[in-house]
Amino acid sequence: MSTVGRRVAASLAALAGVAALVAAAPAAPGGSGAPGGSGAEVLRRDTRAVHRAGAVGVAAVVDTPSGTAAAGAGKADLRTGAPLRADAHYRAGSTVKTFVATVALQLVGEGRLALDDTVDRWLPGLVSGHGNDGRRITVRQLLQHTSGLRGYTSIPELFPAGYSARGYYENRFRHYTAGELVAAAVGRPPNSEPGAAYRYSNTNYVVTGMIIEKVTGRPWRTEVRDRIVRPLGLSGTTLPGDQPYLPAPYAHGYHTYAEEGRRVDTTVFNATAADASGDLVTTPHDVNRFFTALLTGRLLRPAELAEMRRTVPIPDEPGRGAGLGLETPLSCGGFYWHHGGNALGYSSENGVTTDGRRAVTVSTNSFDESDAAGQERIDKAVRALIDDVLCRRAGKL
Repeated sequence: MSTVGRRVAASLAALAGVAALVAAAPAAPGGSGAPGGSGAEVLRRDTRAVHRAGAVGVAAVVDTPSGTAAAGAGKADLRTGAPLRADAHYRAGSTVKTFVATVALQLVGEGRLALDDTVDRWLPGLVSGHGNDGRRITVRQLLQHTSGLRGYTSIPELFPAGYSARGYYENRFRHYTAGELVAAAVGRPPNSEPGAAYRYSNTNYVVTGMIIEKVTGRPWRTEVRDRIVRPLGLSGTTLPGDQPYLPAPYAHGYHTYAEEGRRVDTTVFNATAADASGDLVTTPHDVNRFFTALLTGRLLRPAELAEMRRTVPIPDEPGRGAGLGLETPLSCGGFYWHHGGNALGYSSENGVTTDGRRAVTVSTNSFDESDAAGQERIDKAVRALIDDVLCRRAGKL
């Protein structure tokens, strides 16, 4: 999903980001995804195109039944000039929402949680006041972004790191609690009535993480780790919480704030500010592995996977819909599932075909709020890369 329209400071796309697991079926022969050259050559070409569009560095990995291809372009570290490796760790932001939604739906499948349970059923009194009412908001609405809850990331005084370089330097080690984030959001009127419309809000997934903890008696990070990360062997994936440093090898993140126009190295950061809406460090290959497992039924039973894929329209984005943790845009004559994500200085996107046989993840280590047109050029190049990969005919990379 394009990051345009979800500027980092305004929505904390910088932390939890905009994203979607794109379900895109291969296009018909001759579609946009059939450029000349082998799949690996096309991947290298398109990765360089993303870099030329303005990204500091780009890493892309494709996984198919016929093998894996990887490409990198640009720099991981502007100070040292080190190139960006395709296996570099990065902050994946909102991609974690699909992990969290998967755990919630596993609990549904186990009979321990119901999509029609209200927030108050599990967290009485948490969502109340200023027109917010947890007695009327369901788990389904949280996961589908139709709860009406305001996004806490729209509150500069709560999250100054998302709004300026000074705010970042003064708050990059700051610890947040989930309750603190939710309290700030419900301290303001909701965006809409529960169930009335789709409105992307990171608050929804913070509340979902709290419900997971209430149901299981364990933190949401522990449930994600034990149910998804370890069973799938996602060795490059962590849910760092208060750990502000990335494991090697990693890409430095470079963020340009809207009013300042200069790059800031925002690599070091305490992502408790994102909690269950965006606290994820991973690698492109691990993201492919997760989404492939999800779409091929290794993580959810058919009934719960069907619920995840049931969508509601996204306003002002014709042909796109949001499911329970997944967003489904129309692309190159078909569909692909995805949930990308942003963090301060990072932007990533991914895609997996509806049959789960082709998966691609693209990560970039820069984000520019000061130049919307420039950032859109990068986003467009990323989308073109994904289309080229997923719209190729089955077979060779």
